[in-house]
Amino acid sequence: MSILPLVTYPDPRLKFISEPVTTFNDELKQFVKDLYDTMYKEGGIGLAAVQVGRLQRILVLDIEQDERGTPVKPMVFINPEITWESEAFQTYKEGCLSFPGQYADVDRPDEIKLTYQTETGEKKEMHATGLMAICLQHELDHLNGITFTDHLSRMKRDMIHRKLLKEKRLTEV
Repeated sequence: MSILPLVTYPDPRLKFISEPVTTFNDELKQFVKDLYDTMYKEGGIGLAAVQVGRLQRILVLDIEQDERGTPVKPMVFINPEITWESEAFQTYKEGCLSFPGQYADVDRPDEIKLTYQTETGEKKEMHATGLMAICLQHELDHLNGITFTDHLSRMKRDMIHRKLLKEKRLTEV
């Protein structure tokens, strides 16, 4: 079990676009386990590889953890791509491990369809709704160099960024 250090704002890697995974081997499987371990340890329900400093198109989710954070339905998505999104939107109060303690309402398509690969390279398709659709879009945004604050008004985004920069300065002293 390895807990990986989180990449947090204002780290510039959060704005980089991640590269496709081309090698499916034991090293990849171990990295996926490390992503799960880190996500559970940090109390998240989703984590993209870029959030631990690896610019690969990998994300993990578990939106069905029990009240103690025990894994219920862990899922890995490698090289995910959204192929369709609904015209109907939903608003959800999102947070992000890379923006600790910050939350804001974000509007996203209510339903999506996506293609992805498993950790063995098997190609799959999925139709997602509700919280699953929200989480997939949030984490997939990370793979494209987009953070949840990019979906906010400039005023709200600047407020969150200033607060995190101030907290960072205070902890560095």
